[in-house]
Amino acid sequence: MPIKEVIGEVISNKMNKTITVAVIKKVSHKKYKKILSKTKKYYAHDEHNNYLIGDIVKIQEIRPISKNKCWKVIKKIYK
Repeated sequence: MPIKEVIGEVISNKMNKTITVAVIKKVSHKKYKKILSKTKKYYAHDEHNNYLIGDIVKIQEIRPISKNKCWKVIKKIYK
């Protein structure tokens, strides 16, 4: 099974060693065919608290670290 990786924007870094990443996905409405934006929030592990609000990052799925956190930050794409 391939490892899941997604790209999103950091929307919160207030927790210790954890950031919140918002991933926007474009989907088409079944009946009306309008393009909609769906937003999903993920908690990602940030070991050294390097990432700031507004950074675009790539996150990867890993084993569960806590109740809600099962993603880790791979790299910063750009600010």
